[in-house]
Amino acid sequence: MALSLVSPAIGVDDPGNLRRGFRGFCCRAYGNGDGNGDVDGVFPSFLPKQVEKIKDPLARSLAQRIQRLPVQFGASGNCIMSSCVKPVIRNNSNPVVLLHCFDSSCLEWRCTYPLLEEAGLEAWAVDVLGWGFSDLERLPPCDVASKRHHLYQLWKSHIKRPVILVGPSLGAAVAIDFAVNYPEATRVEKLVLIGASVYAEGTGNLSRLARPLAYAAVSLLRSFPLRLCSNLLTYKSLSLAMSLDCTNVGLLHCLLPWWKDATVNFMISGGYNVITQIKQILRCLLKKEGLLLRAISENIMAAQEISLKLDSKILSVKQKTLVIWGEHDQIVSNKVAMRLQHELQDAIMHQIPDCGHLPHIEKPNSVAKLIADFGRGDRCQEVHFNHFKPVKRPNFVIESIADLN
Repeated sequence: MALSLVSPAIGVDDPGNLRRGFRGFCCRAYGNGDGNGDVDGVFPSFLPKQVEKIKDPLARSLAQRIQRLPVQFGASGNCIMSSCVKPVIRNNSNPVVLLHCFDSSCLEWRCTYPLLEEAGLEAWAVDVLGWGFSDLERLPPCDVASKRHHLYQLWKSHIKRPVILVGPSLGAAVAIDFAVNYPEATRVEKLVLIGASVYAEGTGNLSRLARPLAYAAVSLLRSFPLRLCSNLLTYKSLSLAMSLDCTNVGLLHCLLPWWKDATVNFMISGGYNVITQIKQILRCLLKKEGLLLRAISENIMAAQEISLKLDSKILSVKQKTLVIWGEHDQIVSNKVAMRLQHELQDAIMHQIPDCGHLPHIEKPNSVAKLIADFGRGDRCQEVHFNHFKPVKRPNFVIESIADLN
């Protein structure tokens, strides 16, 4: 099926037809987000009232579909009402589960989600615990282990089938962490990593900040000027008006009363550090192929201590992985894509031309087609390393800050 829709957030062929068709279809099916259906134009009551100020019709349409589903969490058996966008389409193929970037929400998929549905895919856009629009009035831990467990419980309760797990930027670390810790084929069939930020070793020195300083640092993340500047770095080309609206979309979840506590909790916990897991995968593969000594001699693991203890879980990580990168990504170097393709067991890479850090927002047609073809098993054209033109990253860019979309 041809994918012809274009996001009005980036460039619209005919936004009127898209708004009338997609929004009407979505609202008739899911209404105000509680699954009961409602009239066109009604947002879920749990969203901040500032959602009314958003102009992007795709963002408005997807926001109207957000629901909260009960997810059991913790030994006490309490449920977290967890926000996500459920699929209208149900079929026999494995569903696509869409994660989001650092400190973002499922609205990040506003441009690509309708295209995936048009392609006939069953797609879930889920909010990672601590971000998005879940009800966290009784704040749970929001560290990496808790985020992973919450995602597993959501899968176990509501999806229940092998999935294609898609993670952009820091969401790629979330996806790898989940796949490594739940390696059974019943959870993750394939991985899609977009502009992957996976080699940063957690939150670094921020994890050692005193709480008052941590709260002050997190407060900056809610700054409109900071978010606006991050958009200017994140996208290859975006008008000021579009940047302003994207900033409002990216700030929406920050207006919930528990956002600051949840983000501080994550920050002081140390954040994601999947480098070790990737190295374990690489070492396991090298040993399996009898190439360990050669690898060391070629400095593939230079300056890194090689643990003699193999994690048995790594042996079962065999997911085929699609690595997607924007040609003009100024946030995460495209050398990371090359490194990922080398170090993951079964990975192919595709570069999207004339695109920045978040292709699923800036080039939704390309990303939707790649995911659809990859999900169906069609061969994606692989990009060879010599096709890359290195992009110089600004020295002052912090990867996680640039995820604020």
